[in-house]
Amino acid sequence: MSRLVLLSGWGCDARIWDPLAPHWSAGVEVSTPDWPGYGDAAPLATPDALDKLAAAMTPALPGEALWVGWSLGGLLAAALLEHLPPPRGLVLLGCAPRFTLGPVSPEELAGFRRAFARDPHATWRHFLRHQLGGEPAPRQAHVRLRDLLGETPPASLATLEAGLAQLAQLDIGAILAAPPCPIRRLRGARDPLLPAAQPDETLLEEAGHCPQLSRPAALARHLEALLEELSGERLA
Repeated sequence: MSRLVLLSGWGCDARIWDPLAPHWSAGVEVSTPDWPGYGDAAPLATPDALDKLAAAMTPALPGEALWVGWSLGGLLAAALLEHLPPPRGLVLLGCAPRFTLGPVSPEELAGFRRAFARDPHATWRHFLRHQLGGEPAPRQAHVRLRDLLGETPPASLATLEAGLAQLAQLDIGAILAAPPCPIRRLRGARDPLLPAAQPDETLLEEAGHCPQLSRPAALARHLEALLEELSGERLA
């Protein structure tokens, strides 16, 4: 059985992956663990401590699986490679080496963090809308996202604050330069949060930052193809 572990990004819990459920092949075992502080997962006392995060996530991140980290989830998964045994491979979905490398400047992120401190719920809702700007039908994608997540953040405020700090601080450039396992990069061609596409990135056409919502079947096919490539197993 080939295994995929799907890791969500800032402000979204594991339900973001639900649209992919009908599209997996029979030979794929998929798990969607929540980060600590999201969903039903207990928050960490120090949510920005990567060693504590690694310890909490160890049971959910087996070495024989292909990890898929989306957005902040990709940054965190790559950072955890320095704390955990390497997996079969890592897919960075919608993830640059630094979050502030592209359209979102450090100053804009700092302003977003100040806005979150003033009104976390409204700022969270604004971010959900903003990240959907590259989808072919943003309003439809937003309705789907609200249906999945509801009207309140799916994580503790301390966890969300720590996540924003990680978006500002994490830089996985050195890990990409000397990876401990195969790393593949996948993104929507119209992702509004990323810099210009690089030669090592595979593009999902007609998709933005959230291909889980706009192109779930295509995303599932791409991930299964990467799983076949890195595992050497043909899926049923």
